[in-house]
Amino acid sequence: MAMDAAEIERLIKEALPGALVTIEDLRGDGDHYAAHVISAAFKGKTRVQQHQMVYRALQGRMGNELHALALQTSPPED
Repeated sequence: MAMDAAEIERLIKEALPGALVTIEDLRGDGDHYAAHVISAAFKGKTRVQQHQMVYRALQGRMGNELHALALQTSPPED
């Protein structure tokens, strides 16, 4: 079962309030997405920790409803 881009965005924004989230469907199949997430919650976190925060936001859907997600994360620029 594929996952809708709007649902991915909603889950991330719920877990990371105030985040700027851009989702791109890479193949048009609802299974392969790219996400760019900018969040103040990422300040002081390593890239791995930032990605873990996004994966947690997806509540176990990664690898199930969502097959592939290319992530770019960063804190906002000051």
